[in-house]
Amino acid sequence: MTQSQALSILKTGANVFLTGEPGSGKTHLLNEYIKYLRDHSIEPAITASTGIAATHIGGMTVHSWSGIGIKTRLEKSDLNKIKTSQYIVRRITKAKVLIIEEISMLTDDTLSMVDTVCREIKQNSKPFGGIQVILAGDFFQLPPVVRREINANDQTTIIERPQTIFAFDSSSWKELNPIVCYLTEQHRQEDEDFLELLSAIRRNVFNNNHLFHIEKRKINPFDLAQNKSLTNIPKLFSHNADVDRINDEVLSSIPGKQNTFIISVQGPDPLIAALKKGCLSPEILYLKVGASVMFTKNNPKEGFVNGTLGVVDGFDKITGNPIVKTRNGRKIEVEPMNWSIEENGKIKASISQLPLRLAWAITVHKSQGMSLDEAVMDLSQVFEFGQGYVVLSRVRKLSGLYILGWNEQTFQVHPEILSKDKEFRQDSSIIENMYSKISFFELQKKQDNFIRVCGGKPKSSFFEKLDTYTETLLLWNEGKNILQISELRKFTEGTILSHIEKLVLKGKINRSDLSRILTPALKNSLSKIHDIFHELNTDKLSPVFEKFNGRYSYEELRIARMLMDKK
Repeated sequence: MTQSQALSILKTGANVFLTGEPGSGKTHLLNEYIKYLRDHSIEPAITASTGIAATHIGGMTVHSWSGIGIKTRLEKSDLNKIKTSQYIVRRITKAKVLIIEEISMLTDDTLSMVDTVCREIKQNSKPFGGIQVILAGDFFQLPPVVRREINANDQTTIIERPQTIFAFDSSSWKELNPIVCYLTEQHRQEDEDFLELLSAIRRNVFNNNHLFHIEKRKINPFDLAQNKSLTNIPKLFSHNADVDRINDEVLSSIPGKQNTFIISVQGPDPLIAALKKGCLSPEILYLKVGASVMFTKNNPKEGFVNGTLGVVDGFDKITGNPIVKTRNGRKIEVEPMNWSIEENGKIKASISQLPLRLAWAITVHKSQGMSLDEAVMDLSQVFEFGQGYVVLSRVRKLSGLYILGWNEQTFQVHPEILSKDKEFRQDSSIIENMYSKISFFELQKKQDNFIRVCGGKPKSSFFEKLDTYTETLLLWNEGKNILQISELRKFTEGTILSHIEKLVLKGKINRSDLSRILTPALKNSLSKIHDIFHELNTDKLSPVFEKFNGRYSYEELRIARMLMDKK
């Protein structure tokens, strides 16, 4: 499926699982959809499974957004506590669209907890309380990591282990039943041999022919140390200790003055902590002339994106900012940039730091989402399914790979994902074929209807405005109550009730669905009210209202009339 096809489906308001191989443009597509929503006066809830992924799309972790935090299960008391937070209640109540990036790293339990919170706060039994949900990611990427308690030598120890149960195993996923949009275009790798190699890993058909290409890119540690042209190429490792050790050692070996850049923060501590965790730039950045660095933000106008490599060429005499010379020879004075958490278009917290980090070495987890021209990799300590694949797919072409070693698990992916991926591809093909048969005008109508339902402002002029009863029906079918519909449509509740009554008479709304606007008190009084309608032999509201001396409002009498059996 192409990006344009997937975007068209997203605009209809459908729940979607957006996936595809690394470099297929998932994040780019999400940003396009976010821009589209904002252009139509709709503010989406932008979240991700990790802080790093959240910063890539300018959001927050789904754990913070939903209020579940680091919980591994949700008790009734936890839910009640979440409901006391006006910030969480307000953001979920207002949410029309929820985006969750890097879904592969979210456990099934976490997804279910978010679903439960949304239903409870929205007071809507539909999945996620009726919010449009977009789950984005690639299950061939890194799996979830969860904290588990073990007892060793009579002491409780907290450890982190990969979780083998994926988000798609969640009952919430199954009930949501998202449309699968599997992107097939490639925007990162341009090397056919390399594309075939990566595809072979995904399909579990990696063989000696593919290994031949890997072996050609092998380099030994001695050659690496002697080859000065490789000094400033980033090195990817599985463990933080290796990364910190190499970066510190190389920086210390460079002569000259060390300049220090400290992060600045603004906002509440919990949000600041989340931003720091997701920021690829360190809290304290040490730089020297000659330091190998990598940009951690996108700013194409200034000549860099996340993953652009360069070397510190000097420091501006007035501002003190580093001047970085990129691989293509361009010199850029690097100024601090902001990472922020926004809600309803307002910045709730922000941090400011140079969009740089030392780039002699980085971890595999930190590399997820990056695109690199070159990288040195040690794959001999790969310890989980998908880790080797993530590292290899960071690089744009085979000639950019320098491999120190590998182990048996390097080229393996999770067996459950293999079969699930086939299912995802098939589902996406079916959807692609189905939507290809929908006319442009019909698709436009679906998209405009969704904008209306969200309270936005459609800009399309391809068809006439919906009649007033249909607009009310669309909002009713979204699970909205009388008050919500009246506020969105700028009509009185009485007018909306008259619309609903008309729709009931036309058979557009089932009488059984009216139970959701029936209060317990009115339910107990229905037979009494119906008797008066029959006694007066009328279906007009005024005589019944007068008979009860105003005991029941006209709105209550109208609801009762809709539920009355005709005699």
